[in-house]
Amino acid sequence: MVENSLRDVKRLIIMRHAEADWGMDDFDRPLTKRGHRQAADAGSWLKQKGYIPEQLMSSAALRTRQTTTWISDALGEQAPTPHLDEGLYEVPASRVLARINGVSESVRTLMVVSHLPAVQDVTLQLASPDSDYNSLMDASYGFSPSSVAVFEVPGEWALLDGADARLIDFMSF
Repeated sequence: MVENSLRDVKRLIIMRHAEADWGMDDFDRPLTKRGHRQAADAGSWLKQKGYIPEQLMSSAALRTRQTTTWISDALGEQAPTPHLDEGLYEVPASRVLARINGVSESVRTLMVVSHLPAVQDVTLQLASPDSDYNSLMDASYGFSPSSVAVFEVPGEWALLDGADARLIDFMSF
């Protein structure tokens, strides 16, 4: 087997939306003030770590749209235009993975912003045995609002299916 060079390795960022308010239609729940801060902090962390997405897919729900707005604001000119996808709302991990599988191979860094349980489930499904132990334990323990999982993807987006991406970082805000 030929090893992929570092330039062939892509990056996948999976994020749960920031903290949202309650007491209204689920799809239209806005972020709380704390959620605004969380999303901005997550965006600043992504920028500081150099995890800059070229493509950003987001659930079309209000709280995920607002999360991507704050992420984009923190990334500044480097932020891609988010693609809103109703197919990332109230779906299982398999649907999120199918969306990732459909991404163009020209995209080197992809970010997906969605909801529980799908974000945690797809993170645990994709994590390879050589993933960072602490990041994997943190992702397993809980995927609180505004949590971010970062993977190295050695192959094609279309071939991701399970235990084939290396979880390298996990942060909750």
